[in-house]
Amino acid sequence: MNLITDDWRLKLLAVGLAVLMLGAVAFAQNPPKQVVLTNVSIGYTVGPDIIVINPPTKTNVTVTGLADALTSVNSTSVAASIDLTKAAPGPNVHVNLVVRSMNTAVQVQNPIVPQVLNIDRRSSITLPVTVRTQRVTSGWQVTKTEARCPLAPCSVVFNGPSTWESNLAAFADFTDPVQQNSYDVLTHTVLLVQNGQPLDLTRFTEPPVTLDPPTVAIHIEAKTGTTTRQVTLIDASPSHGPPPGYRVTNVTVDPVTVVITGPPDALARITTITLSSVDLSGATSTKTFQVTINYPDNTAGAVAVAKVTYSISANPNASPSP
Repeated sequence: MNLITDDWRLKLLAVGLAVLMLGAVAFAQNPPKQVVLTNVSIGYTVGPDIIVINPPTKTNVTVTGLADALTSVNSTSVAASIDLTKAAPGPNVHVNLVVRSMNTAVQVQNPIVPQVLNIDRRSSITLPVTVRTQRVTSGWQVTKTEARCPLAPCSVVFNGPSTWESNLAAFADFTDPVQQNSYDVLTHTVLLVQNGQPLDLTRFTEPPVTLDPPTVAIHIEAKTGTTTRQVTLIDASPSHGPPPGYRVTNVTVDPVTVVITGPPDALARITTITLSSVDLSGATSTKTFQVTINYPDNTAGAVAVAKVTYSISANPNASPSP
């Protein structure tokens, strides 16, 4: 009998069982698994005329494979991308996120994931830069503000979503108090304002928005904000009146009015200046006083002294005091 051919069926079965047993042992040591990869970066391919507003930058990807193959897999082992070269602008554009494995031993469970994106038309706009002063110290007024940059007059070019360009303006805000003749700042950040609200340029877009140049130089000139006003001098009631039997019959003030200078906000509240009181307790006839003019705070005048004359007469039908 031939040892090879005799009972060949049993021998073949034994070989098959041995192979299966070997496979089972190997499979038990290296079973198939799945792993969730977090924070996988998403790449975008965008046409020249569109821009994506606040698109997702990361995604989670589930991959499967044998345990040995998955031991070294991380977020860089797969590539996630969205092709927008043929996409049209719109607030809810449906596109596909395509994920592929960089390792042939590892498979992506969901290689195509639907996405909805906000896609805008991309355009540029040139904006003149206006310098704004936030605080001006009392007594000073700004006479000139100027932004300086390569373009003349100074302007910046904003490149981004067209919907962000409506009612858009560029400013350079000087926040220090203005209290000297001139200021020069070589580098100052440009602020974009849309409909009265600052535009947040840190919002993610693909491709990123640009502002050229992002900074400008600013020049400010100021002068002491004084002005003049004519006010009336008023005599005050005497601290002591004439002696018994006498009375004041007339009062004259020379000058009647004076010109004062000072900040406009201070002068707006001043219409008259009341002079200091005088003592008439010993006056029985006309008496003239030289009264110092006390100008209000933050104001001044060229006239320092006013002449106040009191006409004093005896009361009729009364006997003056000796």
